[in-house]
Amino acid sequence: MGRKFIIFLLILLPILSQLAALPFVNEIKPIIFGLPFLHFWLFLWIILSPLCTFGIYKLQKSSGGLD
Repeated sequence: MGRKFIIFLLILLPILSQLAALPFVNEIKPIIFGLPFLHFWLFLWIILSPLCTFGIYKLQKSSGGLD
């Protein structure tokens, strides 16, 4: 896979997981860490979204795309 395709996936992953997946994760059960599954899912992506952004940054920096 090309670098641009991986960057494209890293951009789409947080958007799709937080918006498009909501109808599928809108469940009260199971309870994870005392939170309904929907809340756990959203908090999880609050943590994972910056990691995706950091991955995009590292890929662009290694290819010389950043000054």
